[in-house]
Amino acid sequence: MRCISCHRLSWNTFCSRCQIKLLKPSISKRNIGSLQVYSFFKYQNIEDLLLTKHTPQGFLIYKALAKMTFKPFIKSFINNSRDIVYIIGIDEIINNGYSHVALLSHQMKYKNVKILHNKLLAQNRVKYAGKSLEFRISNPRDFVYNGLSNINAILVDDIVTTGITLQEAKVVLKQNGVDVLFAITLADAKA
Repeated sequence: MRCISCHRLSWNTFCSRCQIKLLKPSISKRNIGSLQVYSFFKYQNIEDLLLTKHTPQGFLIYKALAKMTFKPFIKSFINNSRDIVYIIGIDEIINNGYSHVALLSHQMKYKNVKILHNKLLAQNRVKYAGKSLEFRISNPRDFVYNGLSNINAILVDDIVTTGITLQEAKVVLKQNGVDVLFAITLADAKA
């Protein structure tokens, strides 16, 4: 196999050199209303990789990015805690054979961490890419949650732009007895 970035021979999707040189995460934090959102990359730094999310190659790329970012993050966050934390991916709908958000969520499997796949789904399938804030506000995702209540959870999504989706998800989860600790995304489009 070859590194997707530099095309050198590699056992991994990205060779160790590219992981260090090109894909070193720099965690940023944004407050969107009362929700803290942590992101690993600036959107513009990995835009080409993010745009593969609905392609067969995107499966390998998202899985590799999640392994480099989400997995170490949750290990560091949980550390020696005995509290159980749930992971809830936003709208884990399968498109072209996989869900890119589910790939991110799945890499957070760890002790005392439970993943609730496909529990927060949008009824409105509208696409937000390239749309204005006004459009996003006028066309809510209308999330439905069918998971556990009385839990602490971390929200997972691939990109945060305006934060409307994350805020709407938090409100729905709160109405269903879920305390959202914070959200994490691969990239922040505003950073």
